[in-house]
Amino acid sequence: MATSSAPGEGPVRPVSVSLHEGTIAALKARTGKRGMSAYVEALIQRQLERDRLRELIEDAEAEHGPVDQAAVETKRAILRGETAGSADDA
Repeated sequence: MATSSAPGEGPVRPVSVSLHEGTIAALKARTGKRGMSAYVEALIQRQLERDRLRELIEDAEAEHGPVDQAAVETKRAILRGETAGSADDA
C-alpha cells in the first residue's frame, strides 16, 4: 500500500511486528503498556532520519571525497569545549 505521507504524518493504523520477549519486557518496563506505540514510532522515525543522514553523507563523499577525520575530531573537541581555539581555527 503506497502512501505519500512523510514519517510521523498521516493517519495511525495498527501493524504487527515480531519482537523478542526480552525486548518486549524492557519496552513495557520503560513505557508502560499504553506508551509502547509512541515509543516505537519515535524510535523508527529517529532511525529513518539516521538512515537518510547516512545516505546524504555517502552522496557528499562520493561527490567531494571522504571527510578529513582529523578536522572532524578538532570540531568535536571545540563543540565539547575541550580546546581553547575557535571553530575557525580548524
